Order: sequence, then structure tokens, then C-alpha cells
Amino acid sequence: MTSSGVLSHRRAGNGPALVLVHGYLGGAAQWEAEIARYSESHDVIAPDLPGFGAASDRQGCDRIEGFAEAVTSLLDALGVGRFILLGHSMGGMVVQEIAARHPDRVERLVLYGTGPLGALPDRFEPLEVSRRRLRSDGVAETSRRIAATWFRDGENGPQFPAIRRIGAQASLGAALAALDAMEKWDGRAALSHLTMPTRVIWGETDRSYRWPQIEALWRTLPAAELAVIPGASHAAHLEKPGIFHEVLEDFIH
Repeated sequence: MTSSGVLSHRRAGNGPALVLVHGYLGGAAQWEAEIARYSESHDVIAPDLPGFGAASDRQGCDRIEGFAEAVTSLLDALGVGRFILLGHSMGGMVVQEIAARHPDRVERLVLYGTGPLGALPDRFEPLEVSRRRLRSDGVAETSRRIAATWFRDGENGPQFPAIRRIGAQASLGAALAALDAMEKWDGRAALSHLTMPTRVIWGETDRSYRWPQIEALWRTLPAAELAVIPGASHAAHLEKPGIFHEVLEDFIH
């Protein structure tokens, strides 16, 4: 439930706070299964980043730091001091930024399908191509096309229609600004200072974040563990939910 003036979010359960941060063309709605499962043991909070999902009426951010400030301000408004923090894709950049700024508040860190370099080398297409096609094709078509890359089976992937619809809620301005935010962000210098227990989760056929990005997290973070989910791509939590949940549950309890 969202209070007036507070960033749109979903919240359920009681216990230690677990914060789920979505990525580019994502939204809090993508975490339905995780909210249902973990609200039995945790206070689960899933924000919509400014300009995306149910927060599409908000001005987007052209810096990852801006997204990090928005999430931190939400947690402050909700009275949440310490928390377990999970970020997917661009959301993984956001949570790295939060962890670097507020290491005393992050009990555990989960970096899922993400990396330390926002320019996304070896992505399925360069960010400039996404920017150009977003301007020419619009948000809805871009969401359809990019959502298909999240799944090993493309548009036949599980819950592809839902992911496409969530992505299509973003405003054009926010979608463009977020590409700028990613392109300008580099979190590599901060990695050695993120000493909280961290689990890196990666679908082995992820086309957005290739192995070199994942390896950089795993080998540089002082307290990192790596979990590779076979037969899954960028949306491992939808393609292989059983494995994903076991990998996550083993870490957060």
C-alpha cells in the first residue's frame, strides 16, 4: 500500500526488511511471487523506481545516484533502518550505490543479473541502439522487444506478457533518462569497500550481463558468493523460480 506523496511501492509481511529493486523497464509488479513467498518471514518492500511501473507519473532519473536516493528516501519515510537489499539488472547498479553510501544499513546484499559497469559491454545491443529505437518505436514496442531478451525462449518465456506490460508503463522521458544513467555509471571503484555478505545470482544465458561483468563482482567483492542458475536468462526468477527461490532463501535466512 502506498501513502500519498511517497514513492509507489508494494509492501507485505513482518520481520527483517527485504527490499527488492527492479531494473530497466521493470516494476514492483514483477516481484509478485517473491512478495508472496517471503512476506511469510520478512517485511518485503518493492519500490517502483521513478518513471517506471506505478511510478510512471514521477520524473525519471538520469543518474543511478538519483534512483538510489529515491529508494533510500522511501525507506526513510517507511521508518526502515536496516535491510536486506536485492537489485535486478539496472536495479543492481542502484543497490550497489545504496550499499556504497549506506554500508551500515545493508545487512546483506543480493546482486541479481547485474554488473559493476553501467555501459553494459557485450549487451545484446549497445545502449545507443536502444536509445535510438526507443525514440523511433516508442515505449510499448521497445518493452516488447527488450522483454523478449529476458527469456531463453523469447516471447514464449514464462510471464513474458506480464513483463512486457510492466515495461510499457514507463514514460518515454524516464526510459531515455535511465539509459543515460546507466551509461554514465561505473561502480567498480566501490566494490572492494562493500564488505557485507553478498550473493551474486546469474542466469547462465543472460544476454544483458555477460560473464565478465558477473566475474568482476564475484572476484572483487570481499564477501561474495556466486550462484549460477542453469537454463535461465535475465529473468531467472520467472524461468526457474524454484531454483531462484532456494538460492535466495538460503542466503537471506
